[in-house]
Amino acid sequence: MRLTSKLVRTGIFTLAIMFAGFTAASAQDSEFSFKVINRTEVTIKKLMVSVDGKKWGFFDIGAGIGSGKSADLVWSKSTDSEPCKQWVKAVYADKSESKPVKFDFCEEDLELEFTE
Repeated sequence: MRLTSKLVRTGIFTLAIMFAGFTAASAQDSEFSFKVINRTEVTIKKLMVSVDGKKWGFFDIGAGIGSGKSADLVWSKSTDSEPCKQWVKAVYADKSESKPVKFDFCEEDLELEFTE
């Protein structure tokens, strides 16, 4: 009787783990994510975004994205109602900025590469 009870608990635990993994994978698939690649010689300190090229918001990139480094970023769910195409520019550690470029964030495997 004990062995059967143990097997049932193990089976339920396994199913719970499988369900949790499936739920997490489904949530990740519905997120808008992209990669930022810094090919400049200066750390990117801010990544600015704008729908109209006039009013700018920013992504939290922590301490920044170092020279030669990359980072995977995910849009906040609060932006789901915004258009896919947005202007993006980088602000560097030396306070210079890249030229704004329009990207389609609904594009799969989107990579933003900064080279200037």
